Amino acid sequence: MIRMPLATASLLAIAISLAGCGEGKDKAAAPQAPTPAASTAAPVAPAAGKVDEAAAKAVVAHYADIVYAVYSDAESTAKTLQTAIDAFLAKPNADTLKAARQAWIAARVPYLQSEVFRFGNTIIDDWEGQVNAWPLDEGLIDYVDKSYEHALGNPGATANIIANTEVQVGEDKVDVKDITPEKLASLNELGGSEANVATGYHAIEFLLWGQDLNGTGPGAGNRPASDYLQGAGATGGHNDRRRAYLKSVTQLLVNDLQEMVGNWKPNVADNYRATLEAEPAESGLRKMLFGMGSLSLGELAGERMKVSLEANSPEDEQDCFSDNTHNSHFYDAKGVRNVYLGEYTRVDGTKMTGASLSSLVAKADPAADTALKADLADTEAKIQVMVDHANKGEHYDQLIAAGNTAGNQIVRDAIAALVKQTGSIEQAAGKLGISDLNPDNADHEF
Repeated sequence: MIRMPLATASLLAIAISLAGCGEGKDKAAAPQAPTPAASTAAPVAPAAGKVDEAAAKAVVAHYADIVYAVYSDAESTAKTLQTAIDAFLAKPNADTLKAARQAWIAARVPYLQSEVFRFGNTIIDDWEGQVNAWPLDEGLIDYVDKSYEHALGNPGATANIIANTEVQVGEDKVDVKDITPEKLASLNELGGSEANVATGYHAIEFLLWGQDLNGTGPGAGNRPASDYLQGAGATGGHNDRRRAYLKSVTQLLVNDLQEMVGNWKPNVADNYRATLEAEPAESGLRKMLFGMGSLSLGELAGERMKVSLEANSPEDEQDCFSDNTHNSHFYDAKGVRNVYLGEYTRVDGTKMTGASLSSLVAKADPAADTALKADLADTEAKIQVMVDHANKGEHYDQLIAAGNTAGNQIVRDAIAALVKQTGSIEQAAGKLGISDLNPDNADHEF
């Protein structure tokens, strides 16, 4: 358990029990009842003068353009992933499996940049659990190693849907004979446990990589392609059902992303985007800033880094099967910066720019804008260090290992930067007349 105060941010460590891969899930509170977060920044100044409504409306409209583009890119890369998975299932071998894994990693890039939209928009937060919930008890889905440790009290932790046409959860028997996108969606939180995640990016990740049995040592999951063979050379057992599961869960991901694209499509009279743009501009600005602060503080600094660091637990890293966590953190932080600057680089290389929160804050208080931009850049630089280490072979699960003093410090520095950044987000919000932003801290103390 790490108890050292976090450098430069004076973070107060709280005791966090060692969590299994299925303890809890990636879900934070909606903005209706946020908890005030301690910050290293100075107290937020009283609300500034009212922002020009037309200028603020332009910022919200451009934000909606970015949201639509990000989800459109997430949908298109998910379809590319689906094509790669179809090719893998048609001819399971090391090369087609590698291509499917690479397509999964590429599909994460735009999706992760969408997570900043989640916390301010309940339509996304309510939907997100089917798409990106984690950690998960992978024993719900498929075979696991005898060393597998699941979430305590989870009745579905070893149900193994792939190996069974009926699963027992408590006193209930659930028919899983037919593996379809609809059936898999119905199995999320089976038996009332949030650790029972049957769908989304991380279910696909587990099916492609398998368990990472390396602990805090080097190496990711190493599921063989032969788990998907039929006939001679097949391994894993029940391969027809594993193939059906992978195909169905990928189709469900595509369907879900198509749904969210529709919610943000422009020039639709009755979708969520139209509702957002019809609201007073202050409401849209608040959602943007609350999303930035809550992803920075409670989610990224807290749930995704602080928990795993204090517990020295690779089971609590976000991409625990693929060892892609460094990229997940980087693109989450990139999403926060995108929203403030009104920028997004699409998967085809096109760069979107337009009316931004930065432009509004700079007009109200140039110093506050400069400070926040500097903090956003510093956070990106601190997380880039994680990426650089991963590219040299030392991944996030190795950085958080007990006794890795230098690696632990890299993570602490990133957490400290995110906490400081959140204070600057609150300061910027205050300059726009939003003095009670209160980003969600997910019950972490900083």
